[in-house]
Amino acid sequence: MNKWWRWVWCLWAIGFNQGCTPVGHVSASVPPTSVGIIESVAIPGYDLEMISMEDVVVPGALIKSRIGNPDSYEEFGERYKVLQSSNGFREKGLASWYGIDFHGRDTSSGEVYDMYEMTAAHKTLPLPTYVRVSNLDNGRSSIVRVNDRGPFIEGRIIDLSYAAAYRLGITGPGTANVEIIALEPAAVDPQR
Repeated sequence: MNKWWRWVWCLWAIGFNQGCTPVGHVSASVPPTSVGIIESVAIPGYDLEMISMEDVVVPGALIKSRIGNPDSYEEFGERYKVLQSSNGFREKGLASWYGIDFHGRDTSSGEVYDMYEMTAAHKTLPLPTYVRVSNLDNGRSSIVRVNDRGPFIEGRIIDLSYAAAYRLGITGPGTANVEIIALEPAAVDPQR
């Protein structure tokens, strides 16, 4: 095999192994697979040493973000009504994660997204809200702080940061069946 064909073959193999979706994103048309215990996998370009391994401590009081909590908002032609309170909130569904494509960008709450922190995005919970996310596929559980809006893909209920997804064993498959439970205290409106 001459040198030119070797390069073509190598480039094809690299492209084939990279897949067709950005890291951390799974096409909405691909249904989640049902598997047993799922382990997190290291993703090229992601630094495992940066992941926050500290347990999240829920503060004694929360003030709602001045931005990110409108009565409602529209995204991709669909209107979402933001909840006034997270008291008693519980939901089961599909979790996904987002990472390097959003790292360093502003979140809906105005904070800068850090994929190595234990955070998440939810369509309707007040910002911020602390939730316990339980991976129903492998039994892992973690607390995350909801500080962003999303995911805006049908059938998904929460988008986890890379750190949260890694700790919950979701980075490998990209999605998992989860239950989320809002923790006390619920955020209150800021003083005007």
